[in-house]
Amino acid sequence: MDALLQQVFAGLATGGIYASLALALVMIYQATHLVNFAQGEMAMFSTYIAWALIEAGMPYWAAFFITIGIAFVLGAVIERVVIRPVENASVLAVVVVFIGLLVILNSVAGWIFTYTIKSFPSPFPRELPFGLRFMSPHQLGAIGVTVVVLLLLYAFFRFTPLGLAMRAAAQNPESSRLVGIRVGWMLALGWGLAAAIGSVAGMMVAPIVYLDPNMMSGVLLYAFAAALVGGIDNPWGAVIGGFVVGVLENVLGAFVIGNELKLSVALIIIIGVLLVKPSGFFGRVQVTRV
Repeated sequence: MDALLQQVFAGLATGGIYASLALALVMIYQATHLVNFAQGEMAMFSTYIAWALIEAGMPYWAAFFITIGIAFVLGAVIERVVIRPVENASVLAVVVVFIGLLVILNSVAGWIFTYTIKSFPSPFPRELPFGLRFMSPHQLGAIGVTVVVLLLLYAFFRFTPLGLAMRAAAQNPESSRLVGIRVGWMLALGWGLAAAIGSVAGMMVAPIVYLDPNMMSGVLLYAFAAALVGGIDNPWGAVIGGFVVGVLENVLGAFVIGNELKLSVALIIIIGVLLVKPSGFFGRVQVTRV
């Protein structure tokens, strides 16, 4: 029983990381109706920036917040410079741009920081409070950071004029333009926010998987599975899907298929959801009159 509880709590911790990255995927999907295959590499590159700042002597939390700001700016710049020129191109052309962005970020990270695996520090204490023993301090801290990020995002999109404008621009661009919302800039801000959220996921997962240019490839696959489970057009569904996928990954990997085949859990989830309920459990079913 203790082993099962340990795997469930550890799954909740990694599930929070998947939820953050899945939320970033959903935000981009709502704006472009395409999956950003470079989301993981954007998070990885931001994590390398945080590592460089920490190695230069900066305190962890200062580097953490500066990295979020840099990631936000980089995400907005990518939307304006790379995505905006092809926004009216075919789906295949935009997908090729996403894949090209993935390869470029991966190669540039390897060129600047080398492909040597690096350790990334955890900011959380070595001992768990209150006598908890079913998860590590970093796992508990990662859950806390994820919850704070989600609450801040909820407050931003629910109560601020800018958040409401971003939601309107993503859901109905034509009507938003009619009421004076600058849809182009709202989409750029959405990309920046998605990149910032991804950077948090990268900095939380790096102490677990170590830091190298390919560290987010498996994490992105799990995040994509989480987004599909919850609904690729439903942000909070994707968050719930992240925790579900995290728990399933750990429990099945530990007691059913073994840790060597854990990545296949994400593939099975993706195929199963697409076959049984393509819109996800919380997504909207699209009905088209013909």
